[in-house]
Amino acid sequence: MRLGLLGRRLASRPGAFPQNRQTPNDASDDASRGRKNRASTPAFYMEQSPLTHQPRPEVFRRKIVQLYDALFKDDEDTEKSEGFWREFFLLKPDRPSLRRILDDIGPDDLVHLDLQTRQLFSRAVVALRNPHGVADLHALETLSIFLIAVLSKKYTNPSSDIIEVLAGLDHVDTVFAEFVGALDSIIRNGRSLELRQKAIEVALAVNSGAYQTSLLTYFIQRDLFPSVMKFIQDADTPARVVEPFTLIGLLANYNKFEFQNPYQMRLNDFVNEAAIQKIIRSVGYSCQALRGQYVAVQDDLPEGWTLSSTLNMIGLGVIAPGGKPAPKPVFDADTAKKMFSELPKEEAAILLATYDFTHANKLFCFNFVTLAAEKGEEQPFAGFISLTSYLLQHAHLSQRTTLYCHLNLMVFRLLIEDPVLCKRMCSEDSKVAVRLCRQRSPHLPLVQHERVVATAVLDTMIDAINHNLRRRLDVGLYTLCVGILLRIISYMSRSRTRLQYHWADLFRSLLSLIRFLTTYAADLQDLSHIDTLLDHVVNLLAMGLSSGEAFLPTPAAYDDLFYKVVEMGEVLVKFRDTYKLANRPSNSIDTLVNVSTHYKEMLADRGAGGKTAAGRRSGSQLTSLQVAEVIKQGYETLSIQAKEGLDSWEKYREADERTLLKKMARAAVGDVKVLVAE
Repeated sequence: MRLGLLGRRLASRPGAFPQNRQTPNDASDDASRGRKNRASTPAFYMEQSPLTHQPRPEVFRRKIVQLYDALFKDDEDTEKSEGFWREFFLLKPDRPSLRRILDDIGPDDLVHLDLQTRQLFSRAVVALRNPHGVADLHALETLSIFLIAVLSKKYTNPSSDIIEVLAGLDHVDTVFAEFVGALDSIIRNGRSLELRQKAIEVALAVNSGAYQTSLLTYFIQRDLFPSVMKFIQDADTPARVVEPFTLIGLLANYNKFEFQNPYQMRLNDFVNEAAIQKIIRSVGYSCQALRGQYVAVQDDLPEGWTLSSTLNMIGLGVIAPGGKPAPKPVFDADTAKKMFSELPKEEAAILLATYDFTHANKLFCFNFVTLAAEKGEEQPFAGFISLTSYLLQHAHLSQRTTLYCHLNLMVFRLLIEDPVLCKRMCSEDSKVAVRLCRQRSPHLPLVQHERVVATAVLDTMIDAINHNLRRRLDVGLYTLCVGILLRIISYMSRSRTRLQYHWADLFRSLLSLIRFLTTYAADLQDLSHIDTLLDHVVNLLAMGLSSGEAFLPTPAAYDDLFYKVVEMGEVLVKFRDTYKLANRPSNSIDTLVNVSTHYKEMLADRGAGGKTAAGRRSGSQLTSLQVAEVIKQGYETLSIQAKEGLDSWEKYREADERTLLKKMARAAVGDVKVLVAE
């Protein structure tokens, strides 16, 4: 009779089950009966049994692990039998054991075991093409860990050695064509979403592990785009779309500056709006998850946000017993900085595919900006803006984070350079609640309600300007941020769109940037492309002075800009002279300096007309209200000679960002390597 867990525990206790207890007399009777029985047993029953007793192994080893050991023995120079492989793929793989065995084999030794590795790879492909039972699923799981381990090793000659390990130079075309074809077939028509997802994972393992080799040409020759998009259409959750869309991003970036990548052309021509919307919701889902990683380090949730709206916006609806939010750990500054430097996690690789689709496809761009939130969820584009604000506040902590910042900023630039989308982003129809990062001071004014989406983008750019000032300035990042501000405000000026916004903070940040550039000119003036940044920031301020009444909502906001420029008069002159801007035809520094000089003279005259009894001038003692009054009076005599083309800008050209995008592709490949290994 089998005992349950409770029964076994009770049976192990002394005195349990007393009805089965043996008395001393019973024991002696049993012993005597045993002696009689042995004495009466015939001799032939006492002979040694031909069966040998095998000792119980100290550690139980699964059958599949024994097959792994048998396969990778050094002294095995023969091919394994058909029965071996049938059993091999019918047994559930042991991923940790296979990875441990392969990790213990050095790259040179693995090349010498090419007979075994080729057998494994080719037999797995056969199992994919002619599945029996669960053999195809087990083959995919085996291939996933096998390829991760094989492709992660540092070979002397990466391309040729990997080909030698997997197929051999004479057979690589046939074997890999069959391999990619089998993946294509499963991704398109596999019997279950789980099986198709496994095929996606194997494709990711190859594309990330062999990205710098010639093996990816087989994925270029065999177009997987239709199959992957069919899987995306069939996916039942946004989370299931992340991996296939990331795969498209890797394939579309493979040598795209060296030849006409077919996946780029596929992105250009794709018009299935239902699939596009699924992808966008997946991007939004990923952005929320990535933002949640930052919030887990430091909860910057401001006071006044309701619990329900917050849980909807950040997707972290963990409630402790009693109905209160679960408390989050608080880390010291050094620990938090270290944790922030490791963010975003590897799932951020999806942002590369997001950039490529934005760059290639107008329909994707339109849906990205306009797609509404599902009930109780955050709008995908709002999630993208939110994540970007968190990335930008911590951009300086690692080169990898900086690259992802550049990537998202280029997405914003592409969207805003489209006049239809820029109009949409500046309209009342675009109103949405956006959670922006508040993990570092200074903080911009808190906006808790829905607002025009362009104002959230403006805040994100200003935060980036305020939080990344370094002597080794990232000129490219600042040029992107100020350029995005310039493009939005140029559109607003031309269309006379006035938005309620804290304009004083925007102009204060731009003038603070000028002060910083002036103070650290010795470190900055020789940096590459610094001239473009100087032109952008000066021309943006000059446009505010010359046509601010077209986009600033109130006269007070316009007056405040003049007040700030007058305050910066001496710095502006020094800034002009230090960078020799007076002779640059593309720069409007004279507009700023002339406005400042005009009002300085008026303020001096005002002070001269009000001498005190002691004969001292009171000009330096004018109150802010008196200065504001002088500024209003000065409009009558002020003539702003602004240069033509202040609101013009160059359209985005991907070739100009070639070096950065190649770095970004390598970073994304590294992230996918980590993802598939996990």
